[in-house]
Amino acid sequence: MLNKTPWWKYALVAVILATGLYYALPNIFGNDPGMTIRGARGLSLDAAALERVQGILNAEEITPRSLVQDDRGIRIRFASSEDQLAARDAMERNLGEQYSSALSLVSGAPDWLLESGANPMYLGLDLRGGVHFLLQVDMESAIANARERYEDDIRLVLREGDLRYRGVRLVTDGAIEVTMRDAADRESAMDRVGRELGELDVEADKDRADVFFASLGANQVAEIRKFALEQNMTALRNRIDQLGVAEPVVQQQGDDRIVIQLPGVQDTERAKRILGRAATLEMRMVDEKNTGAAEQSGQSPPGARLYRFRDGRRILLQRSIIYSGDNIVDAAASIDTQTGAPIVSITLDAEGARKNSRITGDNIGNRMAVVYVENTSEVVRDANGNIVLDEDGQAVRESSKIEEVITAPVIRDQLGKRFQIEGIGSVDEARDLALMLRSGSLAAPVDIIEERTVGPSLGKANINQGFMSVVVGFVVVLVFMLIYYRLFGFAANIALATNLVLMVAVLSFFQATLTLPGVAGIVLTVGMAVDANVLIFERIREEIRNGNSPQASIHLGYDKALSTIVDANVTTLIAAIVLFNFGTGPIKGFAVTLSIGILTSMFTAILLTRVLVNWYYGGKNVRQLAI
Repeated sequence: MLNKTPWWKYALVAVILATGLYYALPNIFGNDPGMTIRGARGLSLDAAALERVQGILNAEEITPRSLVQDDRGIRIRFASSEDQLAARDAMERNLGEQYSSALSLVSGAPDWLLESGANPMYLGLDLRGGVHFLLQVDMESAIANARERYEDDIRLVLREGDLRYRGVRLVTDGAIEVTMRDAADRESAMDRVGRELGELDVEADKDRADVFFASLGANQVAEIRKFALEQNMTALRNRIDQLGVAEPVVQQQGDDRIVIQLPGVQDTERAKRILGRAATLEMRMVDEKNTGAAEQSGQSPPGARLYRFRDGRRILLQRSIIYSGDNIVDAAASIDTQTGAPIVSITLDAEGARKNSRITGDNIGNRMAVVYVENTSEVVRDANGNIVLDEDGQAVRESSKIEEVITAPVIRDQLGKRFQIEGIGSVDEARDLALMLRSGSLAAPVDIIEERTVGPSLGKANINQGFMSVVVGFVVVLVFMLIYYRLFGFAANIALATNLVLMVAVLSFFQATLTLPGVAGIVLTVGMAVDANVLIFERIREEIRNGNSPQASIHLGYDKALSTIVDANVTTLIAAIVLFNFGTGPIKGFAVTLSIGILTSMFTAILLTRVLVNWYYGGKNVRQLAI
């Protein structure tokens, strides 16, 4: 028995090691002062935006180390913090409200490495510093709002069916009580409401012949709760974009809570203002008669007002609002099956549907504009870009109102409760518009029930202590294995080092966020990683004591220990999966690193060490093993 390793195992190990080293490599370069620039309110950045940013830097005589544009925005890396701060002031003076810029840490890895898809792993809030919020969503308000909308919908459905009623009201148990003028119309009314509003459960009153009830079923209530949570998370993500945070965390916790983590953000009050900021949408008719004259003169006629698209084009809109974003129940982007063009499907409540039907019926062939409206509060700066302070030393803030036209499609037909917005340039634009319509305002009120600020110094201390714990544990295990198992211990040490590299590579490849509990998982993995090798080496020593030859002992040691190793690691992996499924954020971080460590340690302990041992001993007439 010569214990030779097949060539394909060498090739497999070489490919895995090369890939692991490549994806782990960006983590050794550290971070440089940087800046991230994004389009405000979902605006995409094009090549012109990149040229504009480059022009601003040139005008300020700032030479960045790198300037790249990707799906996250424009990322700039500077040589010093002085250049970073000067660039921030220049961007705030020149970019305007259509862009948001924020300071960030940018990887110092070479551009060719980053552009190839190899990025460093993210650092969580406890390692980098920042702000943590726990928000409670008022689900009862979401359900109450839905019932009020259905109350209006029922009135509209009955009026459209010429079914007269005495009253429609909410009763204490959450049902909607409908009282008809004529008892003979009750069955027709129940049939029409059930057909038009199929999501409602309709039931006749047993005691009164002219009354029936409509109520939300359990499934519909669950859908409302789910939609409210998803819509709030979408709205909050859009608002967080204004902070320019590179890796924000917006996660669902339970059925009615949202966890928001903003790494690198220390201004808690600004974060709270942005999360609670109100934004809405307004639908206005385009003033087709006076548009040309108004665009040329820049003057608005009575009853109209000039607005601007995001690209700066002007358009004249009537002052009267058809309906606002509060009337929009749902919006979804899709593709028109007939034309193949992107569209956005809109669902309105009863009030919005009535207005929409009346206005659009009278304006077929004209255009209707969607206007984004947002009230903001910004810090006032002087001509040099310095913050203006009041008598108390506080920053002076100035309120402003953003109003911009997202789109102005032509009305092709009379619209009602559900309609489509056409004339959108791309699928991405349709998705952004649907997001705007859904997340212009929160679906349900939120309260900040927990708030934590982690300072950058504490984050740095956590990194140093976590790194030291990994190093100490790693070195102690290396020394023990080398002394106790000699040459075999050296092979185990190589496997342990490879295991750490592979863990970092996997975390970097999937862009996982490393937290302090995750570091604890790595430390635990360092100790567990050699367990498999200890089992194998002790089995080899036992086979030698039983009188087997060295080559036979190596073969039997690995084969007999395999089932025990797999059993031990699989049970630990099951525990890690349970922790991930039922744990909260910190527990999930620990479970992720532990799971990755288990899988990589099985590869290094079972396959890599055997390849190394067979490479040294295989094919030789060995009389004694250095174990």
